[in-house]
Amino acid sequence: MAQRLTDNVGSNYIQAANRLRPKAARQRIVAYVESYDDIFFWRTILSQFEDEQRFFEVMLPSKKSLVRGKKSVLMNMVRKRMGENMIACVDADYDFLLQGSTEMSREVCNSKYVFHTYAYAIENMQCYAPSLHNVCVAVTLNDHVRFDFTDFMRQYSEAIFPLFVWNIWHYRRNIYGEFTITDFNRVIELGGFTLENPENSIRNVRRKVGTKIRQLQQRHPDAKESYLALKEELKQLGVAPQQTYLFIQGHHLFDNIIVPVLKKVCDRLIHEREREIYRNAVHHTQMRNEWSGYTHSKADITLMLRRNTAFFASDCYQHLFNDLKNFFATTV
Repeated sequence: MAQRLTDNVGSNYIQAANRLRPKAARQRIVAYVESYDDIFFWRTILSQFEDEQRFFEVMLPSKKSLVRGKKSVLMNMVRKRMGENMIACVDADYDFLLQGSTEMSREVCNSKYVFHTYAYAIENMQCYAPSLHNVCVAVTLNDHVRFDFTDFMRQYSEAIFPLFVWNIWHYRRNIYGEFTITDFNRVIELGGFTLENPENSIRNVRRKVGTKIRQLQQRHPDAKESYLALKEELKQLGVAPQQTYLFIQGHHLFDNIIVPVLKKVCDRLIHEREREIYRNAVHHTQMRNEWSGYTHSKADITLMLRRNTAFFASDCYQHLFNDLKNFFATTV
C-alpha cells in the first residue's frame, strides 16, 4: 500500500506536504525528466531558480519501471496530476515545430507545466557551436584554435535548411512515412570530413540535399505555396537557417556530426601538445614524466560534451529560461 500511495503522489500532495513544513522552509518542486542523461542538464538550468522559497528534485518518471522517454514522463504527469509543485522537463523533438498537429505536440506546446528545450534535444544544446572550442580545450588542454566550429556549423545549417523544411512539411501533414527523420539524417551526413578541406563536406551535403529536394518537388508539384509558408513560419518560431543544426535529431547531430569533427580537431591538438613535450624535454626522464602527466590529464570527448553547459548564450536557452522565469514569477 505504501508503494501505491507514493507512486500516485501528485502536485497537490507535494503542495500539502510543503504546507506542513515550517513557514521559513523552502517549497519542494519535483521536475520529471526523460532519462539519466537529462538529470544533470535540467539540474543545471533549474538550480538558477532555487532560492529561499523553493528547491527542485529532478527525477525520472517512475521508481518502479525502467521505461523512459517523453511519453512516459507526460503520461506519468497526467496520472499524477501535474501542477505548480510538479513539472515536466522534456526534449522538444519535432513537437514544438509541429505546433499542435499531434496529441503529443499539443501537450508540449500548450501545457503550462511542461517545459521543453526548443532545440530538438539536450544534445543539440550541448553541441552549441560557439562552445565547442572550449570543449576541445577541456579535452586536450590545448587552447590553439585549429577549427572555426561556428562558421562550419553555419554553413552546414544553411545547406540543410531547405530539406529540413521539407521534413517538417511531411510531419505536419502526417505523411512522414514518405520522408522520415531517418531518411533526412541519411542525406545530411557529412561524409569524409577532413580538417584540411572541410568545404568538401559542405559541398557534398549541398549536392545530396539538392538531389533530394528535386525528388520531393517532383513528388509534390503543388506544394510550393505551402512549403514557402511553412518556411516563413519556422523562421518565426526561431529556426534560423544559420542554426538549423539545433533542430535536427539530437542523437544524430551528437554521434554522427559533432563527435567525429571534435575527434579530428582534438587529435590534432593532442598531437601538437605531444610534439611540444618531445621538443622541449631536456632529458628522457623529464619527457616521460611530462608525457605521463599530460596523458592522465586528457579527458573523454563524449563525457566533456555531455557536461558542456556553455549553451546559455543560445536563443533556444533564452526562450526556455524566460518560460521558467515567467512561470516561477507567478508561483510561491
